This record gives sequence, C-alpha cells and structure tokens, in this order.
Amino acid sequence: MIDPTGLFNRHRPRLHAIAYRMLGVIADAEDIVQDAWLRWNEADHSTLESPEAWLVTVTTRLSIDRLRALKAQREAYAGVWLPEPLLQDSPPTPAEIHEAADDFSVAFLFMLERLSPEARAAFLMREVFDADYGDVARALGKTEASCRQLVRRAKQQLQDDAPRRAVSRDAHHRLMQGFAQAMRAGDFHGLHAMLAEDAELISDGGGKVPSFSSLVGGKRLAQLFYAGKRRHGDGLRVEVALVNGQWALLRFIGGVLESVQSYETDGERIVRVLVQRNPDKLASMAADVTKRAPASS
Repeated sequence: MIDPTGLFNRHRPRLHAIAYRMLGVIADAEDIVQDAWLRWNEADHSTLESPEAWLVTVTTRLSIDRLRALKAQREAYAGVWLPEPLLQDSPPTPAEIHEAADDFSVAFLFMLERLSPEARAAFLMREVFDADYGDVARALGKTEASCRQLVRRAKQQLQDDAPRRAVSRDAHHRLMQGFAQAMRAGDFHGLHAMLAEDAELISDGGGKVPSFSSLVGGKRLAQLFYAGKRRHGDGLRVEVALVNGQWALLRFIGGVLESVQSYETDGERIVRVLVQRNPDKLASMAADVTKRAPASS
C-alpha cells in the first residue's frame, strides 16, 4: 500500500519545476502544486497505473489552464514581461549545473513566452523532462502525432532566439566577475569593452519603475551602467549570484535589491542583458538574500 503523502512529497520538486517553467512565477507554480495536491487527495490511488504520470499530467493540465488565463494579463502588461527570478545555491553536480543552465535560465523562460500554452507544455515535457510522446499525448489530451507536430513547431519558433554558441559556466562566471567589478568601479571603458557592439538590454519594471523595452548598443549600455555608479556612488553594491542556474548580477541601491540582471554571452562579450526591476517580482528574492550569506564575487 502506498503512502500518498510521502509519494507526493517525493515528486513535489519535479511538479514545481514543471509549473515554474510553464508559468515563470514562483507563487503561481506553488498554487499549481497545491491544487495538484488537493486533487491527489481526492483520487482513488488503487486505480492508478503510474502515480507519477498521473501527477505530471494533472500538474501540466493545471499549468496550461493557468497560463491561458494569464496570457490576457501579460498581453496588457506594462512593458516587457520577464519571468520572476530564483536565487539558488550552486548545484552540487556538473550534470545538474548543465541541466539548470540549459532549461531553467531567465533567457530560456523568456524565450518560451512566444509559445502557446499547449506548445510550451509539449516542448517542456519532451525536450526538458524527457517524457515520451505517449505521456505528452495523455497529458495534453491529444494524439501523439499532434504532439510531435507541436514540439517540432515550437523548436522552429525558438530557433531564432537560441544561444549564439554554448558558453562554459566558468567562462560565464569570469565575465560576470569582471563586469561586476567594472560596475562597482564606475569603469566606463571596462564596461564598454565587455559589451558586444550590438548588445541589447531588456528590462521589466511592471509599470512601477522605469524600464527599457529594448536598448541596443554596447556604448549606450555602458553609459547606462556607468551612470548608475555616478548617481549612487558608494550606495551602489553589485554581487555575483547564481540565478536560475546561471551566474547573474544582483544590484543593490542603498542596501535594497534594485534589480536582478541576467546576462547572455558569446564567451567573450555580453550580447544581451535581461533586467528584472519589477518590485513585485523581486520581493521573494529580496527576502532570500537577507537569509543568506553574501554571494561570492
């Protein structure tokens, strides 16, 4: 006889991972997992051939329904919508580091926003969670052929935003350390040297703080970061931290977390910066930061 609570708790991390990748918001993902728990308690466990598959299917369907409801809100969102970032401790194994960096990054979740809810679910289940097409079909209530088509089209839609080339975690970390130091020092030339000529910055202020839908040009971005140091002086603090499986920068103004900055690079220069400034989406991380030792830099 199975222990329903123990079994659910064993699968809870995977269910949360599915919901978070689908929705990009921590509280929404937690709500989905709680809804799945309530349905699990009402289910007849003796009739389930695979409890894990049942839980994944329920979580996926709940996430699709929630994302459909959220789509209208996000279309009316002030400016660009970026996912809520997650502060992490360094993953313990190279395999986990690789997995997190590939399918969990802010850039990856931002890229998924262009997909429909069903396409996003099919793509994540197949390409990220390695489900076979039979499981994908059951979760989505579609034929395997339809799911294959969904995944193929999703890949095509995402292809243009794929990384220019793979970059090692160590190389990314070194670049983040150098950029953080240049930001702290107010070194305009150092900042400019680390930015690609066509580098782009996209920020999410949620209509509550100023943000750029798109600012393009390495020199313009260097001027922006340089101006931050000029304006805030010693009140500006920058830390390197692991966010969504990749090294990122946390910028504090007067001791308050002002932004979480995720960087995409070609291994030598920064090509895109995704800046989360929406106070609502920083609240959870700000609370986490106060509980943890300062991030290594």
